[in-house]
Amino acid sequence: MESRPSVREVSERIDILLDELAESAPPAMLERTEELLRCVMSLYAAGLDQVLTLTGPSISRVLAEDELVGNLLVLHDLHPDDVDTRVQRALETVRPYLGSHAGGVSLSAVDTDGVVHLRLEGSCDGCPSSSLTVRNAIEQAILAVAPDVAAVETEGMVEEPAGPALLQIAPFSPHADAAGSGSAWEHLELDVPPRTTARVDVAGDGVLVANLDGTLVAYLDRCPSCFAPSLAGGRLEGDLLACACGAAYDLRLAGRRPDTDLHLTPLPLLPERGAWKVALPRGASA
Repeated sequence: MESRPSVREVSERIDILLDELAESAPPAMLERTEELLRCVMSLYAAGLDQVLTLTGPSISRVLAEDELVGNLLVLHDLHPDDVDTRVQRALETVRPYLGSHAGGVSLSAVDTDGVVHLRLEGSCDGCPSSSLTVRNAIEQAILAVAPDVAAVETEGMVEEPAGPALLQIAPFSPHADAAGSGSAWEHLELDVPPRTTARVDVAGDGVLVANLDGTLVAYLDRCPSCFAPSLAGGRLEGDLLACACGAAYDLRLAGRRPDTDLHLTPLPLLPERGAWKVALPRGASA
């Protein structure tokens, strides 16, 4: 089933159409069009406000937890949670994933310009792909619950010691590039018992998923030591997954092979509406 566009995507499309109209339509027509949009928005805002009043706090909370309805409530300034609370909730969803790739993450502040200031605690030395996947995971999680955020500023990224990285939040589409990284988000269902691994074929690529005592982590299913196409049959001892060639990789520390520069390719894996989504780099099979 094709994914419906997000509130942010629709808003971006409306802005584009208004810009195009401004270039071709007489000023009076543009004025009337903008007034029409304001009237429609006011009508929907009043309707949503009345729905929340009639349903009461418990049902309103259920509605706010839905990604689409919650984003509409944010758009009309009706969401029961402020942006700080929503960002904190987003970070809770990514903390298990970040623990396997970068360490902890804490919210410093959300400033008046809508910029989220985060601090990464710990790092994944020797894993050049880890920072990229961490950024993708953080951005996607925050955007899902806080479309009113303008950007994310992070401190503690491994590859940028000179200063914080400013991540401009772009419209989210499940099949669009993630943060300009050349990655695409794909949806999947998982049933991986604790202390086991499984291979999942996603969009033509093999994805290795491991359940580390309740924490799911994902990697491209390929051994960088012997180039074996699958590690799913390897031996999992503690957090180390051993390939048939003898190479072992620490799945809790971004897939690093101890005492070498080799590592598995980590993939962002995030929960979404009772299922999961994973970000695959473009051309991963190549």
